Amino acid sequence: MTSIRIFMMALIFSLVLVPIRIAHAQTEDPVVHAVLFFSPSCPHCHLVLNETITSLIDQYGDQLQIIAIDVTQPNGEALFLNALKKFDLEYGGVPLLVIGNTYLLGSLEIPTEFPSLIEAYLAQGGVDWPDISGLQEGLAAAGQAENSNTAPPSQTITEPTIPESAAISPAIPSPMPFPNLSLSAKPLPDPNWRDLFAQDLGGNTLSVIVLIGMVGAVLWSGRIIRQANRASLKDRWAWVIPILSIAGICVSAYLAYVETMQVEAVCGPVGDCNTVQHSEYARLFGVLPIGVLGLGGYIAIITTWLMARYMKKPMEDIAAWALLALTISGTIFSIYLTFLEPFVIGATCTWCLTSSVLITLLMLASMSSFNLNLSRISSDISRHRRH
Repeated sequence: MTSIRIFMMALIFSLVLVPIRIAHAQTEDPVVHAVLFFSPSCPHCHLVLNETITSLIDQYGDQLQIIAIDVTQPNGEALFLNALKKFDLEYGGVPLLVIGNTYLLGSLEIPTEFPSLIEAYLAQGGVDWPDISGLQEGLAAAGQAENSNTAPPSQTITEPTIPESAAISPAIPSPMPFPNLSLSAKPLPDPNWRDLFAQDLGGNTLSVIVLIGMVGAVLWSGRIIRQANRASLKDRWAWVIPILSIAGICVSAYLAYVETMQVEAVCGPVGDCNTVQHSEYARLFGVLPIGVLGLGGYIAIITTWLMARYMKKPMEDIAAWALLALTISGTIFSIYLTFLEPFVIGATCTWCLTSSVLITLLMLASMSSFNLNLSRISSDISRHRRH
């Protein structure tokens, strides 16, 4: 028998938990209690459950008690909303872990901060279940069911063993009072792209529209290159580049703030920005926040535009080519990130989409001066050969 029980508890209408025994330590060692909110179709929840939680099971044993609540179940969602209300959060995603008066959000924050919180609470003598409205009533109901001498004949009650994850079967219809729980030793299967897309249908549909537009813009840029007109970055129209860049700086600066300070993003009526910002793809190579990378990119773009506009040759031409390289590479990278949102992450960040549109427009604007820069280089090469 293992030293900890992880229960995937689907709460039924009356907020009654399944009557599975919650094992408490037989010693007087301090115990830390925590609640993890998850969704079966959330890949980041799978990562936290199958990797972080199982390793902590082996490390802390009976001193760690965790209840995992499926937010896709009606009353699981109700508890989740109560947890958000407890911390005055207008928005929230999963996985969300609540321990004491602290919450951790996402597959980056939970693995990095949860172990240190466990150590801190153990040093303080342990911590009880979080004060989430409805949770204590459910735990009390589960305790009463445990003390009952009989159980409905058709109800399956299994003695839990240490699982890498747990799966919940659908609740038994009325009049059965409890859901039918089964535990699996196999990891939860990863959701397919259809499940992920359906998690944020409105936002992900918008992502696909933007993605198609970006790919179309890249293809259209080839036509711009073949045009005979030779626009110059010194012309009045070129002021559109710093204007778009300043807008990009504002967007990326906000995203950098959200990612580095680990605060909740204001997303608006469409999309789920916080799920995106707490995903593993919010940092390049797991280190550099994408918002910080974007901020640096927009600053570089406006800098090269200033050089191309006000400096003399050869720096003028070098800066113009650097501007083109920055906007093309930024657009290609944004296409990759935009693809991840609906099909891999399962959520869309409207701030990220705004940045993607801005960098695409900057690419098209930079392309407008391509022929002029190319003709200058050709003239310089011909002049050099004559001499």
